[in-house]
Parts: sequence; structure tokens; C-alpha cells
Amino acid sequence: MSDPADSTTDGNASYGRKPFKRSRSHFTDRITADARDGWPVEAGRYRLVVSRACPWASRALVSRRLLGLEDSLSLAVADPIQDDRSWRFTLDPDGRDPVLGIRYLHEAYDARETEYPGGVSVPAVVDVPTGKLVTNDYQQITLDLATEWTALHRPGAPDLYPEALRDEIDHVMDGIYRDVNNGVYQAGFALGQQEYEGACRGVFRRLEQVSERLVNRRYLVGDTITEADIRLFTTLVRFDTVYHNHFKCNRWKLAEDPVLWAYARDLYQTPGFGDTVDFDHISRHYYRVHTGINPTGIVPLGPDPARWLTPHHRDELGGRPFGDGTPPGPPPASEVIPSTAHG
Repeated sequence: MSDPADSTTDGNASYGRKPFKRSRSHFTDRITADARDGWPVEAGRYRLVVSRACPWASRALVSRRLLGLEDSLSLAVADPIQDDRSWRFTLDPDGRDPVLGIRYLHEAYDARETEYPGGVSVPAVVDVPTGKLVTNDYQQITLDLATEWTALHRPGAPDLYPEALRDEIDHVMDGIYRDVNNGVYQAGFALGQQEYEGACRGVFRRLEQVSERLVNRRYLVGDTITEADIRLFTTLVRFDTVYHNHFKCNRWKLAEDPVLWAYARDLYQTPGFGDTVDFDHISRHYYRVHTGINPTGIVPLGPDPARWLTPHHRDELGGRPFGDGTPPGPPPASEVIPSTAHG
């Protein structure tokens, strides 16, 4: 059996014995208020499929929590350990998703397009009545949750993509995506020294710029949490656990940058962020699935996740995490992550 990560992906990545490349999403239909792609926003119609290990899927988990869409968009959580048949639902009774009735996510892809040649990626949104994949466009899914699903947002939901700040948010997110979100993968899956060094230097150059930006401001854009913070957080929360060691992004640890470390802990301790993080799933996925990088499959014991709960003092910078809104309530009982997964 080949390395499962060679054929099964998160965020449309390609992990082969060739230079790393993140492909464009193949299924880019959008679920919108006006149903222009044939998919109307409708409570209970769709199911969000994620892996808690995947940073791209974790964006959708955070957005869904902050916006209070738990009752409108149901959640399927895949096993963090894939096999060559794709993300699997072995965490559920009988190894089947209880709503979609499938064992593997590829079944929803096949229902949409027979013999689809690309990777099976998360996040994915599936139409429950037909069992067909609607979209795996990880870049657009969260933007649509923030802007197209407003009729189903909870009272007090924050505006994660405020119209007046979108140009600045897009600009900040573009650099973070290129050099940090994607850059850690380019470093981790590099096949040569020059390729690795270029990617790794790019990661830390951008992190240093972001750290400077955050010295005197609590959030990346404006004075509230936006989509930009969500996208940076999902990489930062994995940094010391997997990217520093497993992907060789080891010029310094996140915990060694006082600004970024405090910023990341501030978000982690904000309702809707840390309560979606499963460090057990993160570690087991990266260290066991990426056998080309870690052939022993040994999963490290550290670092201690309890450090994420230490004081950050970022509130001294002011800012209003939810703007004119309110924090989300606790996660549904079925979605509470065991305390052992947090340390």
C-alpha cells in the first residue's frame, strides 16, 4: 500500500514524490442566499465534513462555531488516520456517518462525479438529500458562511468579513496563505535543500512581519476578530506541535515569539477557537499519515497543550473580539472534545 497521503488530501494538497503543489478546488459550487449555483442556503440540508487534524477544515469549524450555525449545518468528523480509500468515518458506530450513511468521503465525491481523478479533500460540504458533494472549495466555504448564511446566524454573531475592511483582509490573508498556511507544507514536503530553504525562509519572514503588525494591535485587521485571524490561527495552533519538528520549520518555535505566542493564546482562549482544537487528532494525523516524512509512525508526546491556557494579557491592547456581537455559547454536547485531547 502506498503512503495514504499520496492520494488522499486535506485542503487539496498533493503529497507525492514530486515538488509539493496545492491544486485548485475542483468542486467550486457555492451555497448562496440566492441559490445562483443551484444550492440555496437552507437549514438542515447540508453536512460539513471535516478532519479536526486539518487546518483548512479547522477554519470552517471555527467559523461555524462563531456564527452559531451548529443547528443549521450538521457536522461529520472523520478519523484523523486516513487510508488509501480517503477520509473514513471509523469514529462513528459501524464505521458509517450516521447522516450520510457512507463509510468514506470519496463516496460523496463519486455521487457527484463518477471516477473523479483528484484527491478527496476536507473541508467538504455534502447535500444530505442526494448524498452528493457540493463543494470542497476551502477558500470560499468560510467566506460564504460569513456572508451568504446570515439569515441562519445566531443572534449576536460577529461580522467576520466586514465589507468596509475586505480589501485589507484579502491583502493580509493573501500573504499569510502564500507564505505561512501553504508555506509550511512547501517546506515539509520539499524534495531538495534549496526548495526547502526557500519555503522555510518565507515562512519565518512572513511570521516576523505578522508579529510586527500585532505588536500594538490585538487583531490582524480592525479591532475585532475577522476571517484573517481565523486563517492564521489554524496554522499557529499546529506550529509547535507539528510544523516546527515534522515539517522542519524550526528556526524558532511559536512559543519563542512573545507577540505571536500571546496572540495565538488569546484566540485559543476565545470561545469558538480552542474548543474546536483536538491536539490528539493533529499529532496522530501528521506523524502517522505522512510516512514519507516520518516512516516510523512514532507520535511525539509533546508539547504540553496546557500551556495554551496560560495568561496572554492581549486584552490590554483593547479590541472587541466580537464587535457589537456576543461570544458563542458552549459547543453542542456531541461536539465537545475530550479533555485529554487538550492536555
